[in-house]
Amino acid sequence: MAHVDSDNERFLRSLGFPSLRVHDSFNHFDFTKAGRRILVIGPMGSGKTEFSARIWRDSKVALKKGDAVARATSTRGADRRRLFFVRSSLDRARFPDYPEDALAYRGGFERCGDQIAAVRDSFDLESLLACNPETGTWIVDEAAFYDERVAYLMRDESEKRGLLFVCPTLVLNFRREIFNQTARLLLETATDVFPLTAYCEHPNCIADSLYTYRYYSVDGIECPAPYFDPLIIIGGDRPKNDPREPNYCTRCDRHHFLPGKEYTYFTLKPLGEAASRGDLKPLMIELSALAGNVEGSRLAASLRKRHLEREDPEPENMETLRVPCLAERALVFLYAEANLLSLEQLRKVASDLGLDVRYLAERLSDNRRPVEF
Repeated sequence: MAHVDSDNERFLRSLGFPSLRVHDSFNHFDFTKAGRRILVIGPMGSGKTEFSARIWRDSKVALKKGDAVARATSTRGADRRRLFFVRSSLDRARFPDYPEDALAYRGGFERCGDQIAAVRDSFDLESLLACNPETGTWIVDEAAFYDERVAYLMRDESEKRGLLFVCPTLVLNFRREIFNQTARLLLETATDVFPLTAYCEHPNCIADSLYTYRYYSVDGIECPAPYFDPLIIIGGDRPKNDPREPNYCTRCDRHHFLPGKEYTYFTLKPLGEAASRGDLKPLMIELSALAGNVEGSRLAASLRKRHLEREDPEPENMETLRVPCLAERALVFLYAEANLLSLEQLRKVASDLGLDVRYLAERLSDNRRPVEF
């Protein structure tokens, strides 16, 4: 393993990385090495997609070289100087103002022509690979958004045909946990990793940040997302003042606020487990409070005990009580993520409490558990 500073080394070990080549800096890309699966990881805004754009620009230079270079960069007819950019169809709303063929990032974009496509899953990606046998390098943006099979597909194709895959992706979600099972498998099957960081975006901090922070803007106040917020919320990267739509930034450990984790495991999940055994009433009482009397909810009591009744209060975490649709968010968590509620129970709770079924439908669809109310 190449030398890394102690912070990066501890971070990567905490994620369970196997023995990998970890790189400190970015040189012109080496297209001669076959069969690599490169993860470019970091929080939102750390430059993962811009990293990929630099590879795209390097490929244009490398393609001007002669036959000797072509032989060095090709395996079984696939030239690794030829790139294809793949984006997830779930992520198409990120950059609505850019051209359809743009490899877009916060600082600009590269036009990819017919070498770009949006796909839904690993099967769509497999079809693209088969239709473009001469392409040797594949940039698979936000690979963690795909089904688990994608990790093994990329491993098999790289080992059989020498293809090179570059995956700029989140591996941690807003909860600072491994994003999903796909992210875990990408870590297991990677050969190289480029960890990127960003400045903490708190106005009074310039520390290195490794974490993506989700918050809502309610009447101009920053309100951290509760731990049980829906795992996936599809949307763009622009700041949003709609209190139902999340904002994202990078934050260091000190300024990454995540209220409600203890409540989720001490209260919300046990209530969901009781409901799964047929006792729905206690959950209904708590969700009713979240929907209409949040200060009287068990969530509010939990936050007060953890964040206010202490020697060094953290009042920022209390602002999560301002976030709208807390009952709907809790319901999505219990149904789509914890798998504790039946479809019948989901519909009954939503109907009996008069919850926002449009919001529920959108979030459930985002998390691949679509429901009609």
